[in-house]
Amino acid sequence: MTDSRRLLPEWAPQEAVILAWPHQDTDWAPWLEKARSLYLELIAAINQANCGVLLLIREADMADFQTRAAHCQQVLLLKANPNDTWLRDYGFLTCASEQGMQPVEYQFNGWGNKFDARRDNLANRDILARLCKLPLISTEMVAEGGALEIDGEGHLLSTALCLLNPERNGAMSLDQYQAQFKEYLGASRVSIFEHGHLEGDDTDGHIDTLVRFTPDKGLVIQSCFNRPQDAHFDGLQALVDECRTALPDHQVFELPLPEIYSAEGDRLPASYANYLINNQQVLCPIYGQPEDKVALEVLTKAYPAHNIVALDCAVLVQQYGSLHCISMQVPQGTLKDDVMAQLRKGVTVYG
Repeated sequence: MTDSRRLLPEWAPQEAVILAWPHQDTDWAPWLEKARSLYLELIAAINQANCGVLLLIREADMADFQTRAAHCQQVLLLKANPNDTWLRDYGFLTCASEQGMQPVEYQFNGWGNKFDARRDNLANRDILARLCKLPLISTEMVAEGGALEIDGEGHLLSTALCLLNPERNGAMSLDQYQAQFKEYLGASRVSIFEHGHLEGDDTDGHIDTLVRFTPDKGLVIQSCFNRPQDAHFDGLQALVDECRTALPDHQVFELPLPEIYSAEGDRLPASYANYLINNQQVLCPIYGQPEDKVALEVLTKAYPAHNIVALDCAVLVQQYGSLHCISMQVPQGTLKDDVMAQLRKGVTVYG
């Protein structure tokens, strides 16, 4: 690392959130209108926090979107056709540095070559980098944003199941991962958890479905305390215990686990931990389940200084993800002045 570059926590002030608009030629086709309705609700909620949206969207969908989003305040449309909408895993990360806000990217290979991600992997270099004040820093290592969680002191969390999938970086060891995270992201401490995984999760146990930091030494954990007979109970209880051992000075907030199945009878990896911190609000996924109420109560206690906003993400979990997975925050000071000026003009097309 050439300077004091450090990855910012999600509660750092944000000027934008990156999203990708669902369309009929993706896996969203069976639920397209429901997915698009949720995206519009999410965009409106982000705008309410005086935060813009950078929206990757096909040129053919722009006119229709502008009609649908006439009420939105800050949306910049970026012509693109990514493979999927899971921006958390291929959108650039942002580090504070001596030069300013520095975009940093890893390589994305579809969660260990499970899916085609070639167009996703080009989004930063071909589209998003030109919006930033500082040039994009790129490393050849494969990693996803959803696999990384950091607090304001540089303590980075991840999971061994995800990192050690050989389809990501071959035989790369956990010690090598820790060294890389310290070099490129300025992590001062790295904790890699051995336990915890949700059935149906294509990501191999991303940390953003399991454990999240709060700004005041709290840990929000996707637990299974409400379902002692569930197949997830032992693994998630072991994760809670592992977190208490690794961070004994942190207050633990356990989330209940919902039980949701696809039309084909497959268990879906619904997680209440997959929320987005967006300025002074926490955008929280709910699923139309009995556990929704308790989950929101837990998050209200975990983030007392934030407004808790519930968004029905039942449609997202049909594709095995949720709200945090589809979004990537952009901290204040990252985007060029002309980009910010255009972003404040309503719903417009960039360039």
